[in-house]
Amino acid sequence: MPSTTLANSPVFSWLMGYEVKRKKLLAKAPAGPLHDFLSVPLPALDTPIDKVEILAVDFETTGLDAKRDKLLSVGFITLKQQQISLKTSYHQIIKSNAQLEESNVIIHHITDSQKEQGQALSTVVEALLKALAGKVMLVHFARIEKQFLTEACYYLYGMAPVFPMIDTLVLAKRRLDKRDVAYDPSELRLTNLRHKFHLPEHHAHNALNDAIATAELFLAQMSKTNKDGKTTLKEVLL
Repeated sequence: MPSTTLANSPVFSWLMGYEVKRKKLLAKAPAGPLHDFLSVPLPALDTPIDKVEILAVDFETTGLDAKRDKLLSVGFITLKQQQISLKTSYHQIIKSNAQLEESNVIIHHITDSQKEQGQALSTVVEALLKALAGKVMLVHFARIEKQFLTEACYYLYGMAPVFPMIDTLVLAKRRLDKRDVAYDPSELRLTNLRHKFHLPEHHAHNALNDAIATAELFLAQMSKTNKDGKTTLKEVLL
């Protein structure tokens, strides 16, 4: 049984709600990728973070509005025992009929011809859900991944679960807020946070590159906050 303190915590209540919702959706979900994903429970909240399997994920999109814009590409990579597993890396451009704006192409370098040769959204989301089953998602600025993946699941399966996440931006913000000193919000950008931890420059706006960059940043953050190895999943969840 969980301790009284843990049982009364908002995160515990949220995750218990997730487990209830997961089981309810599992009973309704048709056979397939979403059902398989929902079949696997999450690790316990009191699991040491270095024992939790994590999937670093990044999306490139045509814009910031998940209701109107489209997913362009997905990249992800697994962290296990606080190590990045390069053999698990995945990157895929998604095929769609959406016409790309020049301003988008300049940022993510995905052209219309590349997009037309991509894989179907259903194939890419299936690969993501399979890799994510039983893991916690790691992102930088969770709103994009949360909203776009939720919309994709509703579109493909008619339902969407809650996706427990760790957000490196939020972890950095919590640390800065504790100082009670004003700071420039630009300090929370992925590139700037990596620079603060003396991590090398990376080629941004490629989904896999950004997923790896986020994974590296998270490991650097944990090297500061988890020196005693006692940091648990509940302490870093969004």
